[in-house]
Amino acid sequence: MHTKRIAVGGVKGVKWTATPRGPHRRGESMPLVDVIKELGFADNTREARKIIVGGLVSVDGERCKKLNHGVGLMDIVSLPSLKKDWRIVPRKNGLIINEISHKDAKLKPCRVKVKRLLPKGVMQVTVHDGYAFNTDKKYSVNDMLVFEIPGRKVVEVVPFATGCSAIVVSGRHRGKTGEIKEIVKGSAARKSLTTVGDSQTLTDYVFVTGKGKPVVEV
Repeated sequence: MHTKRIAVGGVKGVKWTATPRGPHRRGESMPLVDVIKELGFADNTREARKIIVGGLVSVDGERCKKLNHGVGLMDIVSLPSLKKDWRIVPRKNGLIINEISHKDAKLKPCRVKVKRLLPKGVMQVTVHDGYAFNTDKKYSVNDMLVFEIPGRKVVEVVPFATGCSAIVVSGRHRGKTGEIKEIVKGSAARKSLTTVGDSQTLTDYVFVTGKGKPVVEV
């Protein structure tokens, strides 16, 4: 199976790519094999396969040997042998692969997507990249949790609130950054809206990045 590269805002002139598989939605991720080619470390799929299957690539601090592993929003791709790291971030035309410092590569911001109460009063939290964990902490949907990777230890929590910095990750304002100026609560008839800078968009499209300046480069 294949998917159109335009779904993830890839390089012009390349229309099709292997279908990404993983926790991110298909139209919001790109296969690891294509990431390696786009970074210039392989001229074709055969060369990229050797690099990945050879265990030279890590995703979020863990070695990944799956060619079609879908990397998406805020995921970190690393080539440890070269001491090079990149983060997948949104821009107007889609996702881009942005080189980051090794220090930034140790932190991964995630958006709280779902909370649910398990038996015996245990709270389970699922973040945007599909990672789920149990906790006794009081996190809210849309809060940003900063994980230390690869151990997935929460080292910082940024609540979804006015005054925080944020980036729009979907919709026509995708890629825009700024301060959260206003949050309009949703109702049964309409969805919640949030104003980031001078742009208003669906709250579902807003990703908090820090209490003042962003915790990591986006």
